[in-house]
Amino acid sequence: MKGFNRPNQLFALCGLNCGLCPMFLNKNCPGCGGGVGNQSCKIARCSMEHDGAQYCFQCREYPCEKYDHIDDFDYFITSRNRRADMEKAKRFGIDAYNAEQAEKAKILEVFLSSYNDGRKKTLYCVAVNLLELQDLQTVLREIERKPDMETLTLKEKSAYVAGLLQDAAATRNIDLKLRKKKG
Repeated sequence: MKGFNRPNQLFALCGLNCGLCPMFLNKNCPGCGGGVGNQSCKIARCSMEHDGAQYCFQCREYPCEKYDHIDDFDYFITSRNRRADMEKAKRFGIDAYNAEQAEKAKILEVFLSSYNDGRKKTLYCVAVNLLELQDLQTVLREIERKPDMETLTLKEKSAYVAGLLQDAAATRNIDLKLRKKKG
């Protein structure tokens, strides 16, 4: 969107974790306020009308009607925790939130570079978005402890890591599938 720029491309002003999105990782999206090619966005437009707030939680009107159903459906990235993530960033501060997201991005890079058989990118992105950092660190430790990991094929490694993530998600009652809008 013309005239809309933000320094933080990892956490969108609406609460999406862009740095953990497959479209952003594939360089198919410049992120929120990333310059040329941004789609028109009602929240970006709103930010510009409200003195350029960098995050919606900084606006005195937050949460407004734009957030009524913001967590209901997913797109390329899960939207499930947008409100919760905004509240977390507001409560702990954006620097602390970004530091945690940077750690999650490093873990996602490990999953994608070492354990992706070409079919797990979305699963890994959703898992890293929805699971707690401690859960992801536990999964990494489990991978490191598996004695025969180096002898497995990439497909077997991928299945093993996906299973660990699914198990971690199940303990928190989290479904690691994108929720598409019906009809």
